[in-house]
Order: sequence, then C-alpha cells, then structure tokens
Amino acid sequence: MPPKFQIDEEDNRLAEAINREARSDPSSPYAGKYVAIAGGKVVAAGERIEDVLAAMEKAVPDRHRGLVIEASADYEGPHEIWTFER
Repeated sequence: MPPKFQIDEEDNRLAEAINREARSDPSSPYAGKYVAIAGGKVVAAGERIEDVLAAMEKAVPDRHRGLVIEASADYEGPHEIWTFER
C-alpha cells in the first residue's frame, strides 16, 4: 500500500490564503495561475500546470509532500483529489 498523502498544516494555511487572495483580487500575482506549495513556501507558480508540476518535482523530490492548487478555483463543497505518479 502506498504511503498516505498528508498535507502539512502550514502548507494548507498558505494555500487557503493564496486562494482567498486570488479569488478576491484579480490583480493578485496568483490569480488565474497554478501554485505549488511545500514547506510553507510557494515553490512555483504559472499558467500551465505541466510547468508547475515539473518545478514542484525538482523542488520537492518526495511526491507525498507539498501540494498544487489552482489559485482562483472555488474549493467550496466536495471535490475530487487526484494524485499522479512520477
């Protein structure tokens, strides 16, 4: 069985703050972008998820650490969480 994916509280707080900012302020540097977060820091941001995932893989070799969000997405309500194999 693969290791359980776990989101660090610090990463989650930052993701929520970025999401609130991007949704409320269209001039936010994160609005309309994908954002990779690990260790309580933004490690990559961009318009193409492929680019952000590649940068995340270089910055965070452990695929069970960190997260990528679509900063302007509405995360209220139920959603699916997908993982990918590196």
